[in-house]
Amino acid sequence: MYSAKIDGQPTTFGTSGFLYRSNKLMYDRKTNSLWSSLVGEPVIGDLAERDEIIKLDFFPVALTTWGEWVEENPDTKVLSLDNEFYPPYFYEPETSERSIYYDYRVRADTMFPVWNRDHVLEAKDEVLGLSIGDAHRAYPVMKLRELRVVNDTLGDKNVVILSSAMSSDARVFERGDETFTLVSGEDIEGIPTSLVDSSGEVWVVGKAGLTKSGEQNATLSRLPSFVAFWFGWYAFHPDTTLFESE
Repeated sequence: MYSAKIDGQPTTFGTSGFLYRSNKLMYDRKTNSLWSSLVGEPVIGDLAERDEIIKLDFFPVALTTWGEWVEENPDTKVLSLDNEFYPPYFYEPETSERSIYYDYRVRADTMFPVWNRDHVLEAKDEVLGLSIGDAHRAYPVMKLRELRVVNDTLGDKNVVILSSAMSSDARVFERGDETFTLVSGEDIEGIPTSLVDSSGEVWVVGKAGLTKSGEQNATLSRLPSFVAFWFGWYAFHPDTTLFESE
């Protein structure tokens, strides 16, 4: 999810139909430049030829299931399946063989060649991608589901990553000098709703940050991140490190 502003001015984006490193290219309707949908940067066109790097602001998103989402957000509004974009039968569950791109999702490799591959993971293994300044790290989603809480340091920032045990939903927060663990006895398969720091203090997990229980001014912010296929993340971040738990 990106901000649709270029140089502070709002515009709209469309799908070009082109791929770059097997990644979808958007185009903006202000300059018709082509943009990578994975890193939010122009790759072809007037904006790509500027001396300074242009990068769209992007926001945290959740790759989750409807059941998990609506349990956490019961007042959610949903786009009607009867809309002007696609007919209702286009909205098949991803597990259905009739769903769009089902064949692509289930095949092990990409449809087209991809520059700069790394085979330490399978091409379509899901990873949580995190960038802090010039430092990049990939966290295998299956490992995050197993661990649920990961305290880590990337670049100059200490972070904590919380994961669902049911879906690919994973969220990254600043952690300051704290080290967090799950609350003993809390049996939640989705994103944990609270954490305990090394002093035994409880922190409430919110959408925008972590808040120390009873102290509204003690907050730790959420950081933007997203889940991608390993081949896609690596193609754009060949200098990435890969998280490996002890």
